[in-house]
Amino acid sequence: MNEDPSHIAVRQELAALADRFFRAVSFEPGEAPPYGDIHALFISTGLLIKNTAATPEISTVAQFIAPRQALVDSGALTRFKEWELSEHTQVFGNIAHRYSAYGKAGTQNGVAFEARGVISTQFIKTPEGWKMSAMAWDDERPGLSLPAELLPG
Repeated sequence: MNEDPSHIAVRQELAALADRFFRAVSFEPGEAPPYGDIHALFISTGLLIKNTAATPEISTVAQFIAPRQALVDSGALTRFKEWELSEHTQVFGNIAHRYSAYGKAGTQNGVAFEARGVISTQFIKTPEGWKMSAMAWDDERPGLSLPAELLPG
């Protein structure tokens, strides 16, 4: 089945937004993370929801950035990279959803870490183009693994 060219263009735009998010949270030792770039990806009331524990941490973009920037500024977080492993994107008119498996790795307090998880991102089409409206994620842990349809490869 051939996909409508306009639908392909939207999917490419959403993939670019997701890639820009991953680049905005990633940095190598000695670099400053470009956290400020995250603001342009979200609507002004956008939410980021870390749901890896019993109580979700619900943040605005500024609230999401602040503790991460503090970790970098204190020297506790010296390296971080996050990347998309696989995705499934659905578009309907002016709304879209991207379900992504992701990997992350970094160094905090001198200890290297690595993990995987799933991010659910909602997008809306605005007069300025597509924007993220909400992002929620959870990480793998004992008893919770990436779903088969999102396993890389």
